[in-house]
Amino acid sequence: MWAVRLFKTRTLASEACKKERVLIGGKPVKASRVININDIFSIKEPPTFREYKILNVSEKRMGAKLVPDFLQEITSEENLEVLKLTKLANKLNRPHGAGRPTKKERRELDRVVLNQI
Repeated sequence: MWAVRLFKTRTLASEACKKERVLIGGKPVKASRVININDIFSIKEPPTFREYKILNVSEKRMGAKLVPDFLQEITSEENLEVLKLTKLANKLNRPHGAGRPTKKERRELDRVVLNQI
């Protein structure tokens, strides 16, 4: 995931695996799991998942132009729309410089997004 630039650092990629945000076949995976060509994996991006298909395997980090040779995003249009609406709602509801939303505000935002689906 780090090699194809889904995560900025290897540490962030392994933390996502530890927190069970990376799934293969609906089951959480360890960071050390060996992946194969044509595997489909999901990364949880609240409130939904992004799905990818592995086209090729690389041990080294690659340039952004080479990523389409190794990875194909197969996330459904509905999930992409939900992610887009979530990002838009977060931008519109928070004035710039207001800091992070409180737990209560975050729950209200989640309710708004889920009601629009």
